[in-house]
Amino acid sequence: MSILVVGSVAFDSVETPFGKADEVLGGSATYFSTSASYFTDVKLVAVVGEDFPDEHIDKLKGHGVDVGGLKKVAGKTFRWKGRYDYDLNQAHTLDTQLNVFSAFNPEVPENYKDSPFVFLANIDPELQMKVLEQVRTPKLVACDTMNFWISGKPEALKKLLKKVDLFVINEGEARELAKEASLVKAARAIMNEGPRILIIKRGEYGALMFNGKSIFSAPAYPLENIFDPTGAGDSFAGGLMGYLANTGDLSEENIRKAIIFGSVMASFNVEAFSLGRLSSLKLDEIRARYSEFKRLTHFEDI
Repeated sequence: MSILVVGSVAFDSVETPFGKADEVLGGSATYFSTSASYFTDVKLVAVVGEDFPDEHIDKLKGHGVDVGGLKKVAGKTFRWKGRYDYDLNQAHTLDTQLNVFSAFNPEVPENYKDSPFVFLANIDPELQMKVLEQVRTPKLVACDTMNFWISGKPEALKKLLKKVDLFVINEGEARELAKEASLVKAARAIMNEGPRILIIKRGEYGALMFNGKSIFSAPAYPLENIFDPTGAGDSFAGGLMGYLANTGDLSEENIRKAIIFGSVMASFNVEAFSLGRLSSLKLDEIRARYSEFKRLTHFEDI
């Protein structure tokens, strides 16, 4: 089953203690699409400027991403510049230039409107709602957000959450949204707003899944070399949603598997700047790391 993703395609300039990269391909929808493409068909809706090179579009096409919803308009492409210190869970934004993204008004092509899986990447919740108004009876709607929208448009976000099945958020944002220090209490408060499944990303500490009946804790993969955490959360969401769309199975057991596949894709993503590692993967590598996750978390009953 295919996935419709709506989000940003951008140029990133990133500096970490291990190197730097200038004007490289980035954006939430880019990382998500590339990650999800290893599992299923992806339909992308985004906007770029006239300075966006065709080679980047060809890279997405090479992964089988349908770019019929990617518009190139007059102006410059969205740019983000950031720095990470040794605490790689925390990005320090140095510069943001929205450019053509500031006027982004997502239009879902007719042949995308029946997509059974929809992922609303991190954009204005009012725009995310506009996307939902254009699609027809999706099997699963998932979304992401960030602290900017939590503090700036809380009512729009809460309205959106009533329409969402699965909500992905990081732990700091979960606490801010729920106004709770405990992640368990925060999860309960957020799920009361509408989502029946909540996944809280915890960076190098893994992820937690809440569904009102049980809690699932997934670790992060212990890596020796981490170059750039940019896009890790979007790669996680891409692996998660890609596997769910591939199987069409929304049981708790399968969602747990999907979370591990999401963690697998995020672990590959951080091994290089931009899409350097994510875009060159082989399916055997993905399967092998999934098996390593299983061994990492296995223990016997007493």
